Amino acid sequence: MMFDDKRAVLVASTTAAFLTPLMASSVSVALPSIGREFAMDALSVSWVATSAVLAAAMFLVPFGRLADIYGRKRIFNYGVITFTIFSFLSGIAPTGATLIASRLMQGMGAAMIFGTSVALLTLAYPPADRGRVLGINVAGTYTGLSLGPFIGGFLTQHFGWRSIFFLNAILGLLIIVLVMWRLKSEWAEAGGEKFDIFGSLLYMASLTALMIGFSKLPGSLGVWGVCAGLGSLLGFVLWEKRTPKPLLDIKLFARNPVFTFSNIAALINYSATSAVTFLVSFYLQYIKALSPQTAGLILVAQPIMMALFSPLAGRLSDSVEPRVVASIGMSIIAVGLGLLAMVGRETSTVLVTIYLLLLGFGFALFSSPNTNAIMSSVEKKLYGVASAMFGTMRLTGQMLSMGIVMLIFAVAIGNVQITPEYYPMFLQSMQISFVVFSALCVFGVFASLARGKVREDRQSTQ
Repeated sequence: MMFDDKRAVLVASTTAAFLTPLMASSVSVALPSIGREFAMDALSVSWVATSAVLAAAMFLVPFGRLADIYGRKRIFNYGVITFTIFSFLSGIAPTGATLIASRLMQGMGAAMIFGTSVALLTLAYPPADRGRVLGINVAGTYTGLSLGPFIGGFLTQHFGWRSIFFLNAILGLLIIVLVMWRLKSEWAEAGGEKFDIFGSLLYMASLTALMIGFSKLPGSLGVWGVCAGLGSLLGFVLWEKRTPKPLLDIKLFARNPVFTFSNIAALINYSATSAVTFLVSFYLQYIKALSPQTAGLILVAQPIMMALFSPLAGRLSDSVEPRVVASIGMSIIAVGLGLLAMVGRETSTVLVTIYLLLLGFGFALFSSPNTNAIMSSVEKKLYGVASAMFGTMRLTGQMLSMGIVMLIFAVAIGNVQITPEYYPMFLQSMQISFVVFSALCVFGVFASLARGKVREDRQSTQ
């Protein structure tokens, strides 16, 4: 079935891709204010950011599979509705605990969006145009990231952090109207197939245990949590290999090296970069004593480069092997993170901004070509699962990135509010985090190069 209006799909998908990172990046700037209002310690404040990521990672693959079976437009629309409702409820949250709970539900809505939007685009456009439209979609994501710090800083400083959530609820309502007005058809290539409930529960349990375990390390509860998560993950893999209609076809990884290594590269990349805004936001507001609005303006540097260069990188990957462009981008990111590891109390904000610009340029070169490689390596009936798996790598990477930071915070700072006497320990924690992240990206370059050629596989999957 053809789409009634390809541009409508592009607009709806890209607008939703704009909304979710807008929320994430704007909330990152507001975290110090949220922590002060609710008197939350460093680990609790990090859960305001992490809870939504954890929920999105937990539900993304199950919702991607449900979208293949019951319809991608339907799940996409449900996702925007859920995200919108709990944006409003986050804005009226009376306590830190209820805010974290609302953010969890926001993440579930985001999972429905992430698990369908790329699949809708991939179905709508032929392989020759795929890199271009995926680049536009990625640019929408990075435009949201670009505006988020500025909007979040401005709103937090002048209207309070709750106004961020109310703005996102309004934008969500506009997307709901757009979807219901313009997208009339439905697409469900796996309609009638069985949904793997047990596999979904194992998958969600493994990610939850891993994230909670990370946050409780180095204590015994953290060790048990990580072990339980790894055990559940192993059980999930074994179950998926034996069930006739798996949630995730594990054999796909064994027989498709482009798909496998592209996803590994994405996981490593997001694990190394997702906590950058969180750390630099705290650095600018605590160590450099900048206002939320000024900090937001500086943080805009990275995603602006992403938004500007992602469409160009996506178009380039239509004619040049994606692994070449993506690997160059990953190398630039490794350098940028290494430079951020040397940032100290006396480092000028101009130099920090330059490092963020370099990171943004590297990420733009990596992301669109890597997404193009993932979606071009599978057949149409697997687009929903492939889209969900890519989103899972992104969200799991974001979760691991915050998990690494939470672990370093737990060891170096402990469960305390970040007050001036703890600023030196925070700075040291930030520097250690960036060293770890830079090393991860070095390994990511090899994963990116190992994927092989996309062009040959693309011909066999279309």
